[in-house]
Amino acid sequence: MLVPVRCFTCGNVVADKFEDFQNKIKAGEDATKVLDSLKMERYCCRRMLLTTVESIQQVIPFYEAIERRRQEVQSELD
Repeated sequence: MLVPVRCFTCGNVVADKFEDFQNKIKAGEDATKVLDSLKMERYCCRRMLLTTVESIQQVIPFYEAIERRRQEVQSELD
């Protein structure tokens, strides 16, 4: 899923902070402290970063399985 550019509720820009947020969270920092350091004070903007899920990692295995199956079928036809 793409990160929303702006908060759905108040309209503040949040997409420019997402990469820093993800890097710090993966490094093991506390989400509350990370959001405070990024100057995300409104709970609606915090929600935008906390609830964004990168769904591409869930879709890739299905795409790979389809591609493998296509190659199997193609090799059987040849």
